[in-house]
Amino acid sequence: MTDSSSGLSTNLQAIRDRIAVACRAAGRDSSEVRLLPVSKTVDEARLRQAYALGLRELGENKVQEAQGKAEAMADLADLRWVLIGHLQTNKSKHAARFASEFQALDSLRVAEALDRHLQKEGRALDVLVQVNTSGEDTKFGLAPDAVEAFVKQLPAFSSLRVRGLMTLALFSHDEARVRPCFVTLRTLRDRLRQSAPDGIVMDELSMGMSGDFELAIAEGATTVRVGTAIFGLRYTPDSAYWPGFAGKSE
Repeated sequence: MTDSSSGLSTNLQAIRDRIAVACRAAGRDSSEVRLLPVSKTVDEARLRQAYALGLRELGENKVQEAQGKAEAMADLADLRWVLIGHLQTNKSKHAARFASEFQALDSLRVAEALDRHLQKEGRALDVLVQVNTSGEDTKFGLAPDAVEAFVKQLPAFSSLRVRGLMTLALFSHDEARVRPCFVTLRTLRDRLRQSAPDGIVMDELSMGMSGDFELAIAEGATTVRVGTAIFGLRYTPDSAYWPGFAGKSE
């Protein structure tokens, strides 16, 4: 992978081609799968190149980093910022100012804080509930059997538009260990579609990263989060962003 705009274009096309192939293999239309480029650690110049190539949303893990980029690139009014990492309640006021989507909701305290600050800002926010499908203590997210009760409490927060679920699969090169994480999320989403309160939409499944998104697509992913396969390897270790990182990356 090169640092040039042409290299970025090549990487993007390669990922889109892989998504198309994975969708065909799964009997799905590629329009059903959204590519969310993950831009953590990527500098502004590179992100402006990505914008010039047609990208209109970027995924970030850390609020402070994302907010700095959003402010620096505020001239690109149609660029959406998607927060995909764990959010502390004391950072919710910052997220409420600029984020268009939050994919890691797993706490009523965070839901309350976000809702309160969003109402002050006069904004609403698309959210996904994060589920710990791998059962690892080092990962954030709700246990699958706790999600239904959690979701039933979310209508109390009128500024949060619940759209579906997100997960980080087990960090492994063994597909037989990774696939059950995706199956668990899809099965849970399908069940919640029957029991979710009015106003709660369960359409989105954000799952799959650079190393496993084809497998996620086979199991029903509607959003795949891809960073290194687009922007190249990072100098900052993924352990700074994901707890328990063990060798696989977005």
